[in-house]
Amino acid sequence: MVEEELDGEPWFHDIKEYIRRGVYLVQAIGDQKRTIRRLATGFFFSGGVLYKRTPDLGLLRCVDAKQAATIMTEVHSGVCGPHMSGYVLVKKILRAGYYWLTMERDCISFVRKCRQYQVHGDLIHSPPSELHTMSAP
Repeated sequence: MVEEELDGEPWFHDIKEYIRRGVYLVQAIGDQKRTIRRLATGFFFSGGVLYKRTPDLGLLRCVDAKQAATIMTEVHSGVCGPHMSGYVLVKKILRAGYYWLTMERDCISFVRKCRQYQVHGDLIHSPPSELHTMSAP
């Protein structure tokens, strides 16, 4: 699952501070500074919130580990629909407007731990002919 950084800050803290104030971490070396600069070009900071830019000029809100866990739970088994595979879960979360770096890996891991999906997953992916038997009139 998404993990907080060792200093207790969310994964996007360094990028946010670079965009907001133009400063790097005190302990950042050349390669880390270059990586932060490169990553920062794909993000947008507005109103205290960091957003990820998408190719179609949309914005996805960057979330921390706690928010990501809540979002995955709600979208997978809450009001957003039935239990789904990890890849479908990622797409639904992106459509809802949220982003974090390890979304795909986290969603696949989350779905693997979902008991209801494991029980009913085969039915979700079965072709209609297997689900409905044709009876002769």
